[in-house]
Amino acid sequence: MADRNESLIGRIVEGIHDACYIWAKEMKTTVQDEGVLIFFILVPLLYPLLYSWAYNNETARDVPVAVVDLSHSQLSRQFIRQFDASPDARVAYHCNNLEEAKDLVGHQKVRGVILIPTDFDANINRMQQAHISLYCDMSFMLAYKAIYMTAMAVSSEINSKIQIQVSGNYTSREDEITTHPLAFEEVPVFNPAGGYGSFIIPGVLILIIQQTLVLGIGLSAGTARENNRFRDLVPVSRHYNGIFRIVLGKSLCYFMVYAVIAAYLTLVVPRLFNFTAFAHRGALLALMTPYVLACIFFGMFISCMVRYRENVLLLIVFMSIPLLFLSGVSWPQSSIPGAWRAVAYLFPSTFGVRGYVRLSSMGATLHDIRPEYVMLWVHTVVYFFLTCLVYRFQINHARTHAIEEIDKMRERVSKAKEKTIDN
Repeated sequence: MADRNESLIGRIVEGIHDACYIWAKEMKTTVQDEGVLIFFILVPLLYPLLYSWAYNNETARDVPVAVVDLSHSQLSRQFIRQFDASPDARVAYHCNNLEEAKDLVGHQKVRGVILIPTDFDANINRMQQAHISLYCDMSFMLAYKAIYMTAMAVSSEINSKIQIQVSGNYTSREDEITTHPLAFEEVPVFNPAGGYGSFIIPGVLILIIQQTLVLGIGLSAGTARENNRFRDLVPVSRHYNGIFRIVLGKSLCYFMVYAVIAAYLTLVVPRLFNFTAFAHRGALLALMTPYVLACIFFGMFISCMVRYRENVLLLIVFMSIPLLFLSGVSWPQSSIPGAWRAVAYLFPSTFGVRGYVRLSSMGATLHDIRPEYVMLWVHTVVYFFLTCLVYRFQINHARTHAIEEIDKMRERVSKAKEKTIDN
């Protein structure tokens, strides 16, 4: 019994020693590989700064617009003056016809066109509904929002004045009830500036963790195969004689690096650019721990399919935009088809993005994001065992190659001996 206990303790100690050896070797490989360093360090540090800086100005001001006024009436000129006086848009050109305005849009001199028809003022005087056509460049959403919201505000104000004129009221209170029968106050929730940065950047930050981890681990796996004589992922070594020690040793290296990266992305970047950040550090730590682990094991599982360093770039990079849509940040979850929802469940980023956005931008607690939190732990466990399975296959594959090589060497030695005896 004592010998059995000593044997078990010895195996545990050996496993810990081998896991530490693999961790140290993986850390050394990470530091020496320029490609892995770029995806593990430079991209997570610099890319969020560049992306956040590009969208830090969350509102568009003085967006240029061309006006085609075919009415030439006092009311049309009033509309143009009020539109030009707004902070978000400005009248940059007055055109004689729509073709001139379309040409300005084609040369990117303006972002929109306002067309006031010839019967604009006449319809209003006849107590008929008048129309103003608005054409916006949809390639730039902030410009579209500035032009559209300004036009709506100006038309609403002019409508109110027309209502007062035709109502025949005697008091200002009656005018107020006529124009605003239902009083309401608009309060932007979770995104006070109504900007694109506060809306999209939190999801991008979390997606960066997954994508850079998978890319870095894939590059490291491609390098390991290229340096291996038999193009195997696991080298033939006594330290690599066990699944758990390999998986734990490698994952410990990646976790140490991304514990710092995750803290930087979730705590530092939002505060540098004044994005909405309500999350408590304890809740963030609880969410990021399973998310980083799930991304690590997901990356290790994917890396087993990588034969060459370039393959992982082709496999992962193009998926960033679709994964951002599938997370439900820019594409509402209720509008995502069932098949694509099923695909989204395969990626840790889906639940990491949803959980972080609710924690940081909406002020949710860890209890409020319990479904996402549980799913991240499920991803961690599932991808851990899947990684262990594929690494067992890699170990058996490496052993098979080693045995075949030994057999070939024995054959060569035996043939050499036979030739020596014949001589």
